[in-house]
Amino acid sequence: MKPLFTSLHTHTTLCDGKDDIETMCKAAYEKKLHAIGFSAHVPIEKQIGRKSDWNLKEENVNEYVTQVNAAKKRWLGKLNVYLGFEADYIKGLRSPLDKDITSLKPDYIIGSTHFVSPKNGASPFTVDGPIEEFDKGLKEGYNGDAQALMNDYYSTQIEMIKAGGFDILGHADIIKKNCYGKNLWHQESEIERQRETAKAAAEKGIIIEVNTGAINQKRLNEVYPSLSFLCIIREFDIPVVITSDAHKAEDINGNYEIALQTLNLAGFKEHLIINGKINEKLMWKKEKIIKKL
Repeated sequence: MKPLFTSLHTHTTLCDGKDDIETMCKAAYEKKLHAIGFSAHVPIEKQIGRKSDWNLKEENVNEYVTQVNAAKKRWLGKLNVYLGFEADYIKGLRSPLDKDITSLKPDYIIGSTHFVSPKNGASPFTVDGPIEEFDKGLKEGYNGDAQALMNDYYSTQIEMIKAGGFDILGHADIIKKNCYGKNLWHQESEIERQRETAKAAAEKGIIIEVNTGAINQKRLNEVYPSLSFLCIIREFDIPVVITSDAHKAEDINGNYEIALQTLNLAGFKEHLIINGKINEKLMWKKEKIIKKL
């Protein structure tokens, strides 16, 4: 019997994806996935006071919900389709707990920390955005102190976890995207912050995704979280779900074999797949980890 996989972290043309909802569903069906979940980036323009080219627009929120719910009906009996959001946590501005998100009653929410908010009052900026934006934010917000930036990123993420309001922790070490291999901060201190992150997630009962998005985008050669971070996560007995962070149909299960290999190396024996809802409660099923697809 072939193992089951899902793709719960996916983006479409309604935010920063390249393909529409139906195209993504067809790809998931053709690749024999157990389920697909859509996770549009929640709107942030009103909250941060400037334009964003990668988030859902306020005027498109209802259309997004309508299209995903229509896909649920179209694919009933062939593919399980779920409505989700990827909710940013921007200190004092945006949170997965915000009522405009929760009132839409999504099947699940991915909580993600893309932004840091410098304490000196400089504008919030994304740690995974274009390198020019990252370098500018590091200079203006942290006076070039990458150690302070790293600490601020994990502190923000831990704050989001403790606040709760979401089901899955997104790309838990995405700060490495623009910093990989550069040794900008002390590794030992980052490991300690990762341990604090895992402890907070364990206490809240939050699932952590193993995200292949940066490999699919050819930005990194490893998953989020890294192998060493996943070893810490396993110590805390935190469940994981494999995701692709797909922005186009061809990546719907991209590089899942690397995710499996990494989980094996970290000592995991199983991953989770979404398995329906009972009385509005999301259900999960444990799937044994195999060595290769």
